Amino acid sequence: MAASYISVPRDLTKVKSKVMFNLTKRQLICFGMAALIGVPSFFLLKTAVKVNTAVMGMMVIMMPFFFLAMYEKNGQPLEVILNNMIQAVFKRPKTRPYVTDNYYAALVRQAQAEMEVEKIVRLSQKEKSGDKNIYHAGGIKQSRPEGSKGNRKKSKEK
Repeated sequence: MAASYISVPRDLTKVKSKVMFNLTKRQLICFGMAALIGVPSFFLLKTAVKVNTAVMGMMVIMMPFFFLAMYEKNGQPLEVILNNMIQAVFKRPKTRPYVTDNYYAALVRQAQAEMEVEKIVRLSQKEKSGDKNIYHAGGIKQSRPEGSKGNRKKSKEK
């Protein structure tokens, strides 16, 4: 008694369901489109050139559809691979500048931002208290004239 073995793939996600004639739905659609374009082109070419040349022309016209139906690399169909190639060659820039942002520079920027915020807070507190001296962001001390904005005295009207 002979034992017969059936090979079962280890990764079942790679198994594709067959619809008809042991072909997937994608393959049937691509082969159908190839036939719809290839056969009429054969009859049109046959009237202008020899039959052998018309057959070769039909094969050339149908070949892209066969590649779309059958070719697959790393689980990706041909149109995905072609789209990635077009992105890499034509749409994205060829040179990408290498820009670094080290931790020390980020800490220095953070400290400068905190100092500016602190100056702004001190300035607003001094304006609220009615001080005549103004501290600008640059640290320059200027005095305000008596009737200027923020330091107005209420005048008593009689």
